[in-house]
Amino acid sequence: MTRRLVTWISALLAMTLAATVATGDTAGVAKPSAGFVARIDLSGPIGPAAAEYVDDSLQRATRDGASAVVLQLDTPGGLSDSMRQIIAAILAAKLPVIGYVAPAGARAASAGTYILYACPVAAMAPATHIGAATPVPLGGNSPLPSVAPPVASGSTSPPASDAESSKVLNDAIASIRSLAQLNGRNADWAVKAVQGAETLTADEAVEKHVADLIAPDIPTLLARLEGRRVHVAGEEIVLHLARLPLRDYAPNWRTHLLGLVTHPTIAYLLLLAGMYGLVLEAFHPGVFLPGVTGAICLLVGLYALQLLPVNYAGLALMLLGMALVLAEAVMPSVGAIGIGGVIAFVIGSIMLFNHGVPGYGVNLGVIAGMATGAVVLLVLLLRLITRSRRARTFNGDAQMLLATGELTQSIDAGGEGWARIGGEQWRVHCETSLPAGTRVRVVAREGLLLRVTRA
Repeated sequence: MTRRLVTWISALLAMTLAATVATGDTAGVAKPSAGFVARIDLSGPIGPAAAEYVDDSLQRATRDGASAVVLQLDTPGGLSDSMRQIIAAILAAKLPVIGYVAPAGARAASAGTYILYACPVAAMAPATHIGAATPVPLGGNSPLPSVAPPVASGSTSPPASDAESSKVLNDAIASIRSLAQLNGRNADWAVKAVQGAETLTADEAVEKHVADLIAPDIPTLLARLEGRRVHVAGEEIVLHLARLPLRDYAPNWRTHLLGLVTHPTIAYLLLLAGMYGLVLEAFHPGVFLPGVTGAICLLVGLYALQLLPVNYAGLALMLLGMALVLAEAVMPSVGAIGIGGVIAFVIGSIMLFNHGVPGYGVNLGVIAGMATGAVVLLVLLLRLITRSRRARTFNGDAQMLLATGELTQSIDAGGEGWARIGGEQWRVHCETSLPAGTRVRVVAREGLLLRVTRA
């Protein structure tokens, strides 16, 4: 038994040694890659959700062993901070990122232009375009000047607004020029795209060395990139992607949720729902549901606002408008306060988000619907106030003067007795004689004594 065990152990050691020797003999032979090409579909406005999606997908593709990433672009632009986060993720990637403007009819406008310039390889599908990369200031939609304005005689510095515009513009130019120089692309046209919002079609982009090639689809793109040399993380890499499978990296639930919350219209509605919920809880304490729901919506809405290009003057006008409408309900006037509140609310809603940033404006239909609802509420409120002023009084002396009742005992002329009025026993005085059971009407009250007459 012992001899058999030793034989088995010796055979196992011999097999292990043979496998080790075989592995050592082939260690220097390059084996074909069993990787894949990851595809990230970046479509729509560039915002916090898009930046997180690209960053997370690049990290996942690297961990999964992808050979390259195709970043498919179709965007009108978006927020500068989110764009810079995407660019930083591309530049820090350990595998080549192929920017691809697709499908046909897509565009890489504004922030998309910077992102495409950041990719080691830039490709476009037919009937696509790139450009219009002028940064838009938060305070307005006017284009920035192409050159810094001259300094007026006798002054030591340009006006603050011009200085700020020039600073933003020069920073954008330096950013896109550095990306162009990094990847060997046309830096002069990049400056024109920032200064003058110039655009190029796919054919023009290739002709002017803004894009590297045109491909109708991803398999054709990968085939045309076969053997191309690119620089990634300081190293030169030869692309061999033609026969590799394509794997899509779709956004996860967190990205979908963040994209939903940071949509300007959704953030706007969350903000309103939060405010109205807290107001209802204040008017009806103890219900809890409006207060809890309002607090959650308000906090989520405020989280979205701190990620979006918000004009805080617009937010202040919205709050003022809601306060004035509520003031109309608490301190009724002829409607002037409420109408002013609706006007302030509408103006603030339009100003709340910067419409100059592509994809980041509240739908005007939603604003019109909310304003119409506020006007209808105000009209109903004024109608109720008018009716309440015309309605009968239901308490106090005025109510008693309209009350009627029945004598429970007879009364002599100028004497006193008792009567049941409004379900209560009252001491009454009458100038005429009335038998018990007579219907009487109150004409005056003197403390706890009611003066009555025959009804």
